Amino acid sequence: MAKRVNEKARTFALDAARVAAGRHCSDIVVLDLKGKSPATDYFVIATGTSDRQMRAVADEICDAAKEQGQQRFGRAGYEQARWILLDFVDVVIHIFDAEYREYYDLELLWGDAKKLIID
Repeated sequence: MAKRVNEKARTFALDAARVAAGRHCSDIVVLDLKGKSPATDYFVIATGTSDRQMRAVADEICDAAKEQGQQRFGRAGYEQARWILLDFVDVVIHIFDAEYREYYDLELLWGDAKKLIID
């Protein structure tokens, strides 16, 4: 059962990355954190172009999550739209503006994580 749940999370993480790509985010990365993070299995990290676009991406990802039966546990930063975090427990989505993305550099923090290919 756990493997099936993780496959569902992997599929959702990649789908969320595709949503971000379709909405013109840049530098999209999906990190596989299984065995590295006690909190989540996948990070999706993307850079948005404006606060309006970042909110639209977040909204569309939440819509896609509902369609896949994923429940959002939390959301932060939506109003300011400098760093929007969407927590789906097994998948955590980070939508940054360029300045915050560079400052927090999550890829460096999780540098030993495997990056998934987004097709």
